[in-house]
Amino acid sequence: FQITHKMAGRAALVFRRFASNSATFKLNKEFQLHKLDSSPALETTATSEELLKYFKEMAVIRRMETIASEAYRAKQIRGFLHLYSGQEAVAVGMRAALDSNDSIISAYRCHGWAFVMGWSPKAILAELFGKAIGCSAGKGGSMHMYTEKFYGGNGIVGAQVPVGAGIALAHQYKGEPNVCVALYGDGASNQGQVFEAYNIAKLWKLPAIFVCENNHYGMGTHDYRSSASTAYYTRGDYVPGIKVDGMDVLAVREATAWAKDFALKNGPIVMEMETYRYHGHSMSDPDTTYRSRDDIKKMRENSDPIVQLRSRLVGAGFATEEQLKTIEKDVRAQLQKDYEEALAAPEPAIDQLYAHILTGEKVQNVRGCDLLTSYSQ
Repeated sequence: FQITHKMAGRAALVFRRFASNSATFKLNKEFQLHKLDSSPALETTATSEELLKYFKEMAVIRRMETIASEAYRAKQIRGFLHLYSGQEAVAVGMRAALDSNDSIISAYRCHGWAFVMGWSPKAILAELFGKAIGCSAGKGGSMHMYTEKFYGGNGIVGAQVPVGAGIALAHQYKGEPNVCVALYGDGASNQGQVFEAYNIAKLWKLPAIFVCENNHYGMGTHDYRSSASTAYYTRGDYVPGIKVDGMDVLAVREATAWAKDFALKNGPIVMEMETYRYHGHSMSDPDTTYRSRDDIKKMRENSDPIVQLRSRLVGAGFATEEQLKTIEKDVRAQLQKDYEEALAAPEPAIDQLYAHILTGEKVQNVRGCDLLTSYSQ
């Protein structure tokens, strides 16, 4: 039978066989292409288990970031803090399309990526608090989180993109059927090193997927005020590109699976994930001078990735509103527990201050904050 379920002024067509746990969904927006003769399909099939998994993962990221923002205001987190709220569908959808041997390298808005790549919310929150059980032992903070096949979390604007090309070269050199996804924001898109990475990746046909997470505001500047061309998926020139609705987790998943296949056969591709962040660039950004609260409210009401997926789950008969509220309630309870345990965890021992500088040898006379202070192992 066929169900038509309306959400935010759009009709999502759902085809589901009787007593089946899978359904076919029509994507909300068409893909826009650059130098490509074909594109991902505009319909995709997903199971109830897959959609519920994506729903929970996005709910976890959203709640984790909300806790982090509150902890920052309470001065439990110091330094930089860049939140991923609103962009959850990009990390969850892309991770769903990749396998465990594909590599990811990101910019500093990386908490959501650290989670989908394997770190627990408790380890991520502990890292934000500077605690020893944090995913970087309390020494990396918000911008520097790593795990197997996840190369950060990088604090220098755009610097991760050429490193991502290098990781793609490693996959190619070792004959591995894998890609490297290098993510950056619209604010980093005009960096020269981004175009240098495009060039060498195309020259050597590297299995690289360059992803511009376009949330439209590079720090506090709207993209049309900073970029002569805001069609970021075309900015690779000779590198093919595709624009994706980054608020639709299924569109992200399908486009990423398609892009991986393309990159393995043809070399690099640029993906523009059109998305939106609900918080300021960082917690120090008052977020009041370059957009209005009505702008954010409109995006939450019409395009929120969690709301969209909720609509699909209910429309397909995979879950009721009450069941989804229960999932969110359970997520809130677990994240509150994680927060309390992370906050109560011990700080790193003082000798960890100068550990992990060199591999395989002890270091001597590591300079401290002034010329008169030094440390040795």
